[in-house]
Amino acid sequence: MTEPKTYGDAVAVVTVTYSPGETLDRFLDTLDKATEREVQVVLADNGSVDGEPERAAAERDHVRFVPTGGNLGYGGGANAGVAALGDDVGWVVVANPDLEWDPGSLDALLEVAGRWPHGGAFGPLVREADGTVYPSARLLPSLGRGIGHAVLGRIWKGNPWTRSYRQEAAAPSERTAGWLSGSCLLLRRAAFDSVDGFDTRYFMYFEDVDLGDRLQRAGWLNVYAPSASVMHIGGRSTASASARMLAVHHASAYRYLADRHRGLAWKPVLAAIKLGLALRLKLETRRP
Repeated sequence: MTEPKTYGDAVAVVTVTYSPGETLDRFLDTLDKATEREVQVVLADNGSVDGEPERAAAERDHVRFVPTGGNLGYGGGANAGVAALGDDVGWVVVANPDLEWDPGSLDALLEVAGRWPHGGAFGPLVREADGTVYPSARLLPSLGRGIGHAVLGRIWKGNPWTRSYRQEAAAPSERTAGWLSGSCLLLRRAAFDSVDGFDTRYFMYFEDVDLGDRLQRAGWLNVYAPSASVMHIGGRSTASASARMLAVHHASAYRYLADRHRGLAWKPVLAAIKLGLALRLKLETRRP
């Protein structure tokens, strides 16, 4: 049996880039004020054509441009970025390049991590551009919660399945969660290793849900840390591909449920779920 690798205490930030535009400079500028520690940044690039990641790496000594070799999706790109880090790095932040960090927010995340020795992933409070708090720490989508949220979430926002799943009524307090938004995650690298990182079968969407579930199954905790906060301003990568992204989202949702409900007895249920998701996608993409 291979012994788990031992890492140092250095911190690195991995962000997956795909023509991020002007948001990347805001990400890097605000990151400089988010911590007093020296932090290396890896731009795991999935095939940008705007030249921004290359320029940012050329202008900043602590930023490294790492081409992934193609568009590997979010999880695949993040895995490639983490693989490029040295063994001195024991803490890795995986974050979208369309974030703005609040001053001291990364140090606040690290402080919380010090209180949870069994914590594998730590997520800050995430605000939308209009100041709304995004429900970034949620329960895992069980079959009942998942179906209720998927079917009724758009037409009855206050339904009990959506409210339970999204945990929107819960006050922003330090607590464990089923999973944390992949838009900004501090990961204990040993924990990330223990589950072999993100599952690259998820090109986009649900890779963070799947990771949170697998971390829990491996004995780690997902910890919501609202004493740290960031703002998700929204990037350009998926803005022009909404119909395609909706299709990817529905496919990932089905994969997540199918992975966890195997065997002949579940076949009829999964067939009904697949049909329901297909109908929901058709309705969503018909909207103006």
